[in-house]
Amino acid sequence: MDVGTVRKVTTGDCSDLYYLDTGMYDTPGYGAAYILDADQPAIIETGLGTNHELLLEALAEVGIDREELAAIAVTHIHLDHAGGAGFLAEACPHASVYVPAAGASLLADPGRLVAGTKAAVGDQWEFYVEPKPIDEDRIVELEDGDTVDLGNHELRAHRAPGHAFHQVVFEDPENNAVFTGDAAGIWVPPLERIVETSPPSDFDLEGCLADLETIAEIDPDVLLYTHFGPRDVSDTLEEALKTYAETLTAWVASVSDAREELEDETVIADAADSADADLIDVWGERKARAEATMNARGVLDALEE
Repeated sequence: MDVGTVRKVTTGDCSDLYYLDTGMYDTPGYGAAYILDADQPAIIETGLGTNHELLLEALAEVGIDREELAAIAVTHIHLDHAGGAGFLAEACPHASVYVPAAGASLLADPGRLVAGTKAAVGDQWEFYVEPKPIDEDRIVELEDGDTVDLGNHELRAHRAPGHAFHQVVFEDPENNAVFTGDAAGIWVPPLERIVETSPPSDFDLEGCLADLETIAEIDPDVLLYTHFGPRDVSDTLEEALKTYAETLTAWVASVSDAREELEDETVIADAADSADADLIDVWGERKARAEATMNARGVLDALEE
């Protein structure tokens, strides 16, 4: 899938739904954003902001005028999900920005968010752009159970704070699908594998496992990963969620075991050095090693608590 190419989601019984690769971290197949061509059109997830023009071009390709866009919804405020929200809000003057309430103030005044992101991602910051603050009167704060009414579709927010305290997943009942944010891990389509995500500074293993139970209770046929793309789980949801639970639990255990014998910085360096060869083939060496570094830092931070 080429960066910026708009594709219709035909997975399961999805309708009115499109996605594109935002070219996140200059890594094809890592970051997706979705466009829901509902009665009240919506963008779900916004990328880093660096390539927000791709989303505006995608709107035009789908046939949605910028003036018509009604909603910009993010699963959480990590900048790989919400970094483009301010740029899109500026370009689409009638769109409200729907944000989990726990993180909404940090999109209105993103200074602390930027500082935290720089600490978490290290030299990957070169791929980011400073986010645009969003006027508070454009922000709609979402609590667990709230609904974004888009006419013939709706987005139901379900609290999912394991990956980050400010995360929700969005259920689209009409499409029997869930926009997972980072609650269901990272899906790597070329490998048909799910891999862990455990960045600093809010990662909580037990919370992540509880979030998988939340998704299981929704019982969707399709998982719509920000990282990366749609996945049909109509016959395999239980197995898919179980696999991620096992993957994440094993990853945390491996970092914890290493920490018993090594200094934290050595654990982190070893994680980068032993980055999965298959992921290096798909994402490139720099991104695969950076991902391993960030995930190790997140687990170590959690173990300190």
